[in-house]
Amino acid sequence: SLAMACLASANALADDITVDSHPFVSTASRAQVQEELRQATMTGGSPWADTYNPLANFRSSTTSAEVTAGFLASRNAVAAFSAEDSGSSYLARLNAPAMRRANDLAQAQ
Repeated sequence: SLAMACLASANALADDITVDSHPFVSTASRAQVQEELRQATMTGGSPWADTYNPLANFRSSTTSAEVTAGFLASRNAVAAFSAEDSGSSYLARLNAPAMRRANDLAQAQ
């Protein structure tokens, strides 16, 4: 009887789905939508298709060496922003000269 009393005292907060009082009205005709679908299918398929590959014809203007150099140049910053403090100490070190100038100006006034 104790279990039944506990179950009976629990609140059930179920609710109906929200029904929008303003029905959707399209600004495009059925023919326009079908034409857009036809064009999308001809130019590479549907982005919802399993075979959709937007990078199939992609050609980069950046060389592999440039990408490697960019990675090596930014890896300290990436490691800092991935650290436990989310890059706070890294940013503090970068802003330290500006903060010292601000403190000097504040003390001079």
